[in-house]
Amino acid sequence: MAFDATIRTQYNNNGTREGWSWLDPFAAIGRMVIGWVNNLGAAAIFLALALWQAFRRKQFSKIIQQIYFIGARSLTIIMLVSLFTGMVLGLQAHHALRQFGAEGAVGSLVALSLIMELGPVLTAIMITARAGSAIAAEIGIQRISEQIDALQTMHINPLRYIVSPKIIAAIISFPLLTAVADLVGIFGGYLSAVMLLGLNAGVYWHSTQVYVVLADVTNGFVKSIVFAVLVATVCCYQGYFAHMRRDSHGAQAVGLATTSAVVISCVLILVSDYVVTSLLI
Repeated sequence: MAFDATIRTQYNNNGTREGWSWLDPFAAIGRMVIGWVNNLGAAAIFLALALWQAFRRKQFSKIIQQIYFIGARSLTIIMLVSLFTGMVLGLQAHHALRQFGAEGAVGSLVALSLIMELGPVLTAIMITARAGSAIAAEIGIQRISEQIDALQTMHINPLRYIVSPKIIAAIISFPLLTAVADLVGIFGGYLSAVMLLGLNAGVYWHSTQVYVVLADVTNGFVKSIVFAVLVATVCCYQGYFAHMRRDSHGAQAVGLATTSAVVISCVLILVSDYVVTSLLI
């Protein structure tokens, strides 16, 4: 018998395929990859159009409102998380470096860990959990309740009215919140290493000042901007096209879109963190 890829596949009277083919797993992988590529291209176009609309008139007040929502209202949770992160880093660094007689490097270790890695990453993840999920749910509800269709009927561009202010506000808010997280985290390391474990305060601040350079701070801000673009785009995109989901519709689609926005954003934060780090080192 000649080799045939569809040897186990049968066809019914309507001409549709039934049964199993050994190519089916490869076809499923191909469909998944094509879907990811299509979504990636659509999200890139979505971001480009939103950024273009951001330079239109009467956007300033909307951007300020979104900065308050994304940035100011996330300040408390960012400070709390960064404080305890710095305290844990101070404890761990002091415990590890004391074995080698290098307790004086605790300050630089805490500062560099926060400024280059943990500060931008934790800030982006916490903003995604608090503001990103709310953005996806808000836009998703506007979509399924036909508010976005009403804007188009009134010749108001939904991207300019809804999406652009959120993306610009995220680009502004992420670096500012990252700076706050870095400072609070370094202070948290000071509390645990100096106040609790008895490390000399002058040694702690001196090592921080000597080993932290401007390039380290700049790299952290670059990461925060990249995270801002990714998080804002993914959350807005998932909410904006919630009505086109194939796995659900209505209110359930909004819930799944919100979940997808948070999960995809967190994954992209970690992946892009590695990519950006490899490019900046």
